[in-house]
Amino acid sequence: MPRFSTACPDWERRIVARESLIPFSPLFPDEATAALEVFKSLQITDLPQVYDRKMGRHRHPTFGESCEPYVFDLVAAIFGAYDPDSARRMIDEVFLLISKKNIKSTLSAGIMLTALIRNWRHHQELMIIAPTQQVAGNSFVPAAAMVDADPELDALLDVNKNTKEITHRLTKAVLKIISADSATVGGKKAAFVLVEELWMFGKRANAASMLQEATGGLISRPEGFVIYITTQSDEPPAGVFKEKLDYFRDVRDGKIDDPYSLPVLYEWPEEMVKSEAYMDPENWYITNPNMGRSVNLDWLKRKLAKVCAGDDEEKDTVQSFLAKHLNVEIGMNLRKNRWPGAGFWEAATDADLSALPPYEALEAVIERSEVIVVGLDGGGLDDLFGLAVLGREPAETEVTVVVNGQKTTKLMKRWIAWHHAWCHRSVLRRRQKIADRLLDFEKEGNLTVIDDALEDIVAIVEIIRRVKDEGLLAAVAVDPAGLGEMVDALADPEVDVTTENGLLVGIPQGYAMMNAIKTGERRLSNGMLHHAGGTMMTWCVSNLKIEPTATAIRATKQTAGDAKIDPVMALFDAITVMTKNPVALGGKSFWEAA
Repeated sequence: MPRFSTACPDWERRIVARESLIPFSPLFPDEATAALEVFKSLQITDLPQVYDRKMGRHRHPTFGESCEPYVFDLVAAIFGAYDPDSARRMIDEVFLLISKKNIKSTLSAGIMLTALIRNWRHHQELMIIAPTQQVAGNSFVPAAAMVDADPELDALLDVNKNTKEITHRLTKAVLKIISADSATVGGKKAAFVLVEELWMFGKRANAASMLQEATGGLISRPEGFVIYITTQSDEPPAGVFKEKLDYFRDVRDGKIDDPYSLPVLYEWPEEMVKSEAYMDPENWYITNPNMGRSVNLDWLKRKLAKVCAGDDEEKDTVQSFLAKHLNVEIGMNLRKNRWPGAGFWEAATDADLSALPPYEALEAVIERSEVIVVGLDGGGLDDLFGLAVLGREPAETEVTVVVNGQKTTKLMKRWIAWHHAWCHRSVLRRRQKIADRLLDFEKEGNLTVIDDALEDIVAIVEIIRRVKDEGLLAAVAVDPAGLGEMVDALADPEVDVTTENGLLVGIPQGYAMMNAIKTGERRLSNGMLHHAGGTMMTWCVSNLKIEPTATAIRATKQTAGDAKIDPVMALFDAITVMTKNPVALGGKSFWEAA
């Protein structure tokens, strides 16, 4: 067999030109042809019946009559990767990212029925794993209906609607549809596994280990495959979904050479995301390859209009519409009551800092700063302990500002921020919905999970000591609530950061932080506040909610409990002091307040 690659480095051109995202022909054409013959004959029963003159009766349209070429390309690639001589499948892992309503669940049913029919191993186990019972039903119902609609299939396959199983009467192989919220997948030996709506598993604690257990049967059954079919997440990708998405993107882009994995990702080219081309209905075919068939363009236009007007019966948001129907990856939860600075946050990432490992980025901030304010915000064992190191660079930059409606220029010094957070391991148990997300942040090096309640205090004190030893520390700005142990640790003579010497500053919270909130968003928008990046801060910023009071505003969480914002609040603490043009204690240079 000739060497092949599943990489598709020109995918951006292909997807705009409506070309196939599968860059190779079926490896074993005879296998592909045989599988397509089965697949194309399956009836899609939620389509209106047609009269078949050859059969002399009414029937439902088949896949072969109802789908765009991308469906057949995918099926041919999956089944055409099977080498009948060695009984091995040369591509055994597939990731399909596609928008809602592109016959996703029906396609899952058709692929797995085809696998059940083409399978040769007796008593083989096949599984569709869904995150919920409802999603499981979305796959089982069309699969069962395909069997019921075809007399030949009905004679070959036995459907048990109670257990959601379809059994091949000759080989005794069985296709099981399992919901993760009602059944265990432990101990299964399935050779053919299809995982529906992987993005929902990304919100589940321990989903990665569960799926690893479910797909373990491939070790002894080399003819099998694992297929992940999903839309985008309505939140920033997390957990096993983020892990798989990142990996398959790297395979597609040629960064990872893995011909055993096939990425088929209907998503937006980077330039179209930057220009928000996804808001133009003329471009919606990009992530909806079945447009004009199962996807109705006029319906999508009306849906978006209702969502934008807040008149949608399903209470969807613009965010969920973009994620589900257009596969736009959500980097920020851009809600109506979001912090205005959220829209500028990602663009304010400092490329030099973000390219460094986290603690090397901290050293770079120290090196580039003439003065530093450290901000702290921490709750109890159910929260994150957030730290922000906010530095001011010595060089002045000319910035255009608007004063009384008139544009003018002003010399300003840029601020640069570095963040870290700590959480007790108990948070992973109490907040299982975000546990995998927090573990992702730990892998990136932006969060530390601790077992001892004092580990975070020791680490934070060391960072403050490091800044102070450089002669750059202007103040440690803190939320006074719940910082008793930290105050005691900072008062140690070796650190000597206290309220008495003016280095420990309590920052009023609530509406009193309005100036810091607005200063932060203005500096982000005019390029005078940069930061070291990282998905943790992107997530925390997206969790900010701005609430108006009678005479001011205050920052709080979008949702109670799981939405953590402590590192951002630490930044606002630091900004409160930095706006006063502080002087470093023995700093490299001094600032004369205007």
